[in-house]
Amino acid sequence: MTDSIVMTKYQGLGNDYLVLDAKKNKVQLQGKKIAVLCQRGFGLGADGILYGPVEINGKMGVRIFNSDGSESAISGNGVRIFAKYLMDQGYVHGNKFSIETEAGTMEVECLNARATEFRVKMGKASFISREIPVTGEIREVINEPFVFHGQEYKATCLTVGNPHCIIFTDQISREKVEKLGPYVENADEFPERINLQICRQIDKGNLEIEIWERGCGYTKASGTGSCAAAMAAYRLGMMERRINVNQPGGMIQIDIGKDDTIYMTGTVGYIADIRVAESFFS
Repeated sequence: MTDSIVMTKYQGLGNDYLVLDAKKNKVQLQGKKIAVLCQRGFGLGADGILYGPVEINGKMGVRIFNSDGSESAISGNGVRIFAKYLMDQGYVHGNKFSIETEAGTMEVECLNARATEFRVKMGKASFISREIPVTGEIREVINEPFVFHGQEYKATCLTVGNPHCIIFTDQISREKVEKLGPYVENADEFPERINLQICRQIDKGNLEIEIWERGCGYTKASGTGSCAAAMAAYRLGMMERRINVNQPGGMIQIDIGKDDTIYMTGTVGYIADIRVAESFFS
């Protein structure tokens, strides 16, 4: 059809994305259009858009856009969703393949016949301030005092392809992260903005987190957020190498290899194929 644009909607633990197939649609992606498309009530409603398959470094990849129209180098849930899309559409054959992102190559393994559970090799984290980035002298940002919204917090910051600020506390809630999130995301210390996770340790193998996502706001689940929270907890000596990260949308399992490589395992669900009026993009 020439008069419409076809998109597919998936969710990973309640974190929903629209897949815009670059091979099936000729669309000029604009930040404003992405923002309206993702807006609930005015558009289709989503936490972001996955644009692909596209060529990145000569290989098959995906570009990831937040709901505010800004581009993100990586999304853990987004990579799992795009992996399912590639399998559903027959772009890949076999249960092991790679997806290129702006943050590097993600190695993916499908773990079941229905293609609803995926394990992704997410690479390694860095706590080095310059790489996250965090302002100030070059250092590892571990359990460091920060003042947010007039109150002091001990925070650990790291990058897993995108930047995260992790705060451990005895009690977590949606209200707490929604109140703190906008201040942390836009704090002067974080020149490229940052994702916030507030976390509670349940035991040596289980974490509970609430998420404020850069460029998106409150979300029910985050793959990279789970990786970052788990890695921070492990680095602080709170966790073993296998960590269940419990979040409002469900649980993501994080495994930390002997060489500190992070592996993320989680589910994906197909929601619908959607036709969008071409005039929406004009």
